[in-house]
This record gives sequence, C-alpha cells and structure tokens, in this order.
Amino acid sequence: MDVTYILDPLNETQREVVSASSDHALVLAGAGSGKTRVLVHRIAWLVETGQVPPHGILAVTFTNKAAMEMRSRIEGMLNRSLGAMWVGTFHGLAHRMLRLHWKDTDLPEGFQILDSEDQSRMVRRVIRTMGVDDSKYPPKQAQWFINTQKDEGLRPKHIDDHNDTWTDQMLRIYQSYEEACQRGGLVDFAELLLRAHELLRDRDDLLRHYQRRFSHLLVDEFQDTNTIQYAWIRLIAGDTGRLFMVGDDDQSIYGWRGARIENIHRFPRDFPEVHTYRLERNYRSTANILAAANAVIANNRSRLGKNLWTSDENGEPIYLYVAFNEQEEAEFMVERIRQWIEDGGHRDHVAVLYRTSAQSRVFEERLLASGIPYRVHGGLRFYERAEIKDALAYLRLVVNRYDDAAFERVINQPPRGIGMRTLETIRSEARSQVISLWSASEALLGRSELLPRATGAVANFLRLIQDLASDTPINDDQPSQTAPGKPLYEVVDRTLQKSGLLRHYKTDKSDRAEARVENLEELVSAVRQFERNEVAYQINVEQDGIDPLAAFLSHAALEAGEARTQGKSVHLMTLHAAKGLEFPMIFLCGLEEGLFPHQRSASNQKQLEEERRLCYVGMTRAKRILYLSYAESRRLHGSEYYQRPSRFIDEIPAKLIQEVRARNSEKSRFGGTKFASKKKTAKTHSTWKTNQGMKDMETQWPPGQSVLHPSFGEGVILCYEGHGPHMRVQVSFSKVGTKWLVLSYAKLQAI
Repeated sequence: MDVTYILDPLNETQREVVSASSDHALVLAGAGSGKTRVLVHRIAWLVETGQVPPHGILAVTFTNKAAMEMRSRIEGMLNRSLGAMWVGTFHGLAHRMLRLHWKDTDLPEGFQILDSEDQSRMVRRVIRTMGVDDSKYPPKQAQWFINTQKDEGLRPKHIDDHNDTWTDQMLRIYQSYEEACQRGGLVDFAELLLRAHELLRDRDDLLRHYQRRFSHLLVDEFQDTNTIQYAWIRLIAGDTGRLFMVGDDDQSIYGWRGARIENIHRFPRDFPEVHTYRLERNYRSTANILAAANAVIANNRSRLGKNLWTSDENGEPIYLYVAFNEQEEAEFMVERIRQWIEDGGHRDHVAVLYRTSAQSRVFEERLLASGIPYRVHGGLRFYERAEIKDALAYLRLVVNRYDDAAFERVINQPPRGIGMRTLETIRSEARSQVISLWSASEALLGRSELLPRATGAVANFLRLIQDLASDTPINDDQPSQTAPGKPLYEVVDRTLQKSGLLRHYKTDKSDRAEARVENLEELVSAVRQFERNEVAYQINVEQDGIDPLAAFLSHAALEAGEARTQGKSVHLMTLHAAKGLEFPMIFLCGLEEGLFPHQRSASNQKQLEEERRLCYVGMTRAKRILYLSYAESRRLHGSEYYQRPSRFIDEIPAKLIQEVRARNSEKSRFGGTKFASKKKTAKTHSTWKTNQGMKDMETQWPPGQSVLHPSFGEGVILCYEGHGPHMRVQVSFSKVGTKWLVLSYAKLQAI
C-alpha cells in the first residue's frame, strides 16, 4: 500500500517525526510549528502502515474541541471511521474508563460529575455541617487544598499534617468531603483522574488489559500535565507501550493550577531510548516577531532549547507605545484598531492581551464608546450560566436522587415556598441519619415533622422529580433512566416546562430575563446537536451503553469552560486564555514591572521564568503585527501605580522595535529621536497622528469652548488639567456624556 501521501504535505523534520521508529519520542514543537498536523499524520501513519489497529491507540489532548478536530482530520485523511480509537481529554478518557468499570470503582452506575461551582457548594455544605468557622477555613481555600492533593495523587490518609493546625483541619474537611461525595455518587474533576489511576493501580487484570490494548500512546501539550495525569499515562504505558509526547517547555504557563514542567524534563529519565525532535520552523509569524520572541525566552535558564525560524519576510517591526496612563493606552489601541478596519482589516483578526482580567474594563469602555464590537474571553460560558446549571441540576436529580448538590440548588428554584429553616431541617435529618437529602425529605414527610406549608411544598417538589422521571420505575438502589428510544431533547424540554424554570424567567422583569430564556431554549438545541452528531453520544451511548441523559450530563460537565468564538468582534482576553490561538494583529498591553511580570513573581526565579514564558506565548500569537505598550502611571484596583517598563521589553533587541509615542522631540529609550510619522498605507500601521500642536493649549481650549470629536460628536469643554503633552480636557458630549481626553491626540475641532 502506498502511504507516501501521508508524508508528502510535511516538511523534512515533520516527516522524520511522523515516521519515527524509536520506542519513545519527545517532540518539542515550537509555537506555530504544526504540532497538530504532526500528531494527526503520526496516527494516520501508524494505522496505514499496519503498525497498530485503531483500537490500539490512546491519544490525549487538553480540550474536547481539539480531540474532535483530531479525530475528524484523521478520519478524513484515511477516509474511514475510527470509532474504536480512544481520543479525548484526560478527564474525558478517565470518565469513560470509570463508566465502563463503575462496579470496580465503588461508584454507582449513575455517578455524576461535579463542576467547579457544584464542588464549591459541596465543600461549603461540608464545612457548615462540621461546624467549622468558615472565616478561618474559607471554602475556596478548602476546595483548592482538596484539588491540589488529588492532583498529586494523595488521599487524606496519605498526608502528614506535621502537627500544623491548619493542615489538620483541612485534612478533616477533605475526609468529610470525600465521604459526602461517596454517599451521593459524585465525583469532581480531580477525582476522575485520581480514581482512574487507582483503578488501574489496584486491579492488575484491568491494568494488563489496557496495557495490551493500547500499544501506542500520544499526548498533546505534554508540558501542561500534572502529577496524576503523567502517572496515569506511565501506568498504562508500562514496559511495552510506546509513548509519543508532544509539547513545548517554552509554553508551560499553567504552573499555578498544578501543571508540572518537570514532567517534560524527567520523561527521558523515566523511559529508555527516548529520541528528542525539535520542530522549529514557524508557519505563523513574521521573522521580526519570531526574533523578538526568541530573544525574550532565551533569558530563561531551565529550558530544553530551540529557536523558531521562518522562511517568510521580516515583516513590520515590533511597535512599542508608551502611554501616559491606562486611559491613553486604551485610546491608542482603539485608534489603531479603527485604522486597521478602515484599511480593510477584519475586527475578529485583532486581539488585545493583558496579564490580569481587571485590565479589560478600560479597553471595553473605549471599544464600546467607539462602536467597535468586542468579545471578552473567559466570561461566563454557556454551561456555567446560572439558569443552565439550574436546568442541569433538575436533570441530574432525574438521573440520581442522591445528588445532594443538585437537590440543594433547585429545591426552591424557582421559588416554591421552601425556606432556609425547612432546608436546614432536611440537612439536619440527613446528617443525623447519614443519608441523602432526598431520603431525609421522604423520612420527614413520612413522620409529618415539617410545618404544614413546608410539607406541601417539599412533597410537591419530590412529586415533580418523580413525574419528570416517570418514564421508568423509580428504584432506590439504582438511578432512574429515561425511556429507550424517546428523544432526549423532549425530556429536556419537558423538564424546563414542568419545573417552572421557563415560566419563571418569562415573567421576570429584570434586564437579564430575556437572555436567560434564550439560553434555556438554546439548551434544548444543544441536546439536539448532541444526539445528532456528537462523537461523545456515539461512543458513550451507542458503544458503551450509557443512558443518554447521563451521557449528556457528563458531556455538559466536561464541556463547561471551553470557549467558542462568536461573531466578528475584537477579542479581549488574558494571556493565559490566548494559549493556542493566533491573530494577524496583537496588542500586548500593560508591560510594566509589578504587573507583567507580576509582582508575586519578582523574587522567585521559577515563577519569573513562567512569566517570561507567558510573554513568549503572547508574542507568538501574532501573525503579522505586534504592538507592545506600557503606561507611565496606571490606576488598578482603586490605586495609582508608577512602575518602570517591564524587563521583557529590554530583552528585545532595539533594532527590532519601532517606538510610537505622541512626543515628538524627546529622546527614545532605545537611542535616537522619537518619531511622529505621518506615513499611512494599507500595509503599515505605525502612525499616531497629533492633530493639535502643544503650544499654548490652555488658551486654545478654554472651558466653555464648543468642540467636535470624530467619534463622540459635539461637546463642550468643562475643564482641563495638566500641561504640555499630558494635558487632558473634560468634555461633555451630547451623545455619550462626559469624557476625559488627552489633547495631544484627541482630534478635537473647535466649533
């Protein structure tokens, strides 16, 4: 069989990697070097050359979107379905394994996944039940402690408190939380991996089964794996599995959430005969952008080393703008975006990146005032919205009556007259009898121990859930399931109607009510899509025999938090959120010491290197144009800061930078004179026009002067402050209200 078509589209290094015959491979794939292409072609090569059947491959990515894309591309290349191949995220694959072996994991068949918010509620309830002072032991800290220990593979019994009171109390909370989850048949995200690891560790027969089955294991974004993820992969690989690890130590930026860059360094020590490949040819950015990024990251000491290059042209220089404050920084950014659009560029080809989410506010205000559509990445996503989580909680109760987190969420949502006193009575009964809230409610109703009004309300609630699940008999030992063959979207639609959620929001007069109704209606559409074409449905329902509703709830929990681009808008996001994305034009803002690199990292070499990697990631998102900016003063969190420019700017060779500043005569910090070029073409965006001279501005723009602004329209000057290039005027505009503008580039015209 001729398989050269798999290698033909690749460059020389990519071909070598894809056709590698070594036992284990570590592929250091630089930004924009085609790592996804290499992974896809590697799997296709293994299958087409007969080295492994599809069911012998385990491929791990970090997002469901990436997993679906990888599967689709492989099947398109080979022109056949590869349903038996396991491709997914760590959490998704661990979840699949637990579903298949639920009896061996001490879990109920209908166990449910707790997302971060549900887990937070559960931890809060456990702390309250224990009578612990949550001001001394905040639930958020306890949740972080629990997840951190699980990511390290540690149960409470494995942890020594070292006679530390705080650690001892956290361990008690961890233990009580575990017991509550076990009673309710609930697992959080960290538990998925930990329990899947323990399953294979403790069951030799299952471990041998999966080691025989998966002869080739491929892992994407290897630098972002944590301790338990790497341990799970090592366990499945054993002595015979061949590992193909793809990552980039220069893009390891998630240490704060448990990622261990050490994994990529220890891999060659843990497995013999590891061959290291470097993908250094970049297909994304211009040579100048790559040279600048290489210069910055070269200052990190603990790196495996590589140097990105491209055969493309040098491109435009790296533009540096020095702003007076964060308002001026945002004004500059908006002006450049407007110029980009006027020259034929697309809005959705532009991204504004910043170190902390608090920086987004001023950019949002300026874009809104300018009428430029934008989207903030990292806001509440679909499955994280309150109304969606309410609907999912009802569905979770239909599947599993013992889900206490879901029970608490919707017992009085929408309001049905069940107050906190009644709920506390139910909690107390559940605690004393060590039973679920559902069972406690039934017991209290049976003994007539609730107040008359509460009795009717609680009984109606239980009856509602039973009615929603009436398609099959209720079995106290097994979670109920939906009737075979009934469309799942009908179950969801009926739940929204009979629960009262839709009616509740349709009669709500708040400004968010209409959007909430639309979101609930969109949930039905999401279920339809899941049934029609989601690979997850085919695998979980058709192959693994999981109840459709349970499969969808797991799918929703696993999908929560994955962003989807909407409309043609300018993108605003933190640098962490930008990982894996690319845009023709990038603004990297707030490059000041204390902000970026962050003040928490200044005295810690390891954390400082992660900050530098974050800068490297931000720079390599840019394809054609990269702007860097910093402000001489910045108001953040209610305080004024005066910081020096970031050290990352100094690490870029001066010859690569063209400084843009509305100060025509001062000396540049790179030597030479600052420019105020009037040049403007469709290809270059290096001009920052100064429409008014700096002489006698105070007399030219007195209070009461009528003015015209190109975006805000007509207005009247109320007052001014400062002098020279820093002078600002306060203008009352008839259309948009009062604005402070810096005169050096405000483009005001006297009327």
